[in-house]
Amino acid sequence: MAKKVMDVVKGLDLKRYAGRWYEIASLPVPYLPKDGEDTRATYTPKDDGTLDVLNESWVNGKRNFVKGNAYKADPSSDEAKLKVKFYLPPSNPTFTVVGDYWVLYLDADYHYAIVGEPSRTSLFILSRQSHIDDKIYNQLVQKAVDEGYDVSKLRKTPQSKTPPPQ
Repeated sequence: MAKKVMDVVKGLDLKRYAGRWYEIASLPVPYLPKDGEDTRATYTPKDDGTLDVLNESWVNGKRNFVKGNAYKADPSSDEAKLKVKFYLPPSNPTFTVVGDYWVLYLDADYHYAIVGEPSRTSLFILSRQSHIDDKIYNQLVQKAVDEGYDVSKLRKTPQSKTPPPQ
């Protein structure tokens, strides 16, 4: 059976989307630590309409991070299909990695988001707060299932009561 075309948010306001997002859950991907905690992303708007990206995660108390840039894949489209370019390694960038970043769901207040990509191998449930209500979490997981994701390997990201400092 063919997978349905993914629904993508329309009319994403990048300035409003900017700021701090906490990873509530994700599917494991090879380029992120499997046992990361307090994982978060900070998006900073730039004058050219793109976003600076800072992804952070802590493993055994040590901060891991990667920096990059996000931009609309098709500037003429109103769909929230972004590309994210990361510079590796962060301390002395020598190469870039580019990936898809599709906002599949975003509540009206920009408090919760689901981010994925066309192959459905990466999935991130994000929130402006480091902890969310189980009812909201379950609703977001169901939205991912409705988009064709296998959530059997979805991992809740441990978040401290007090997030690490900036």
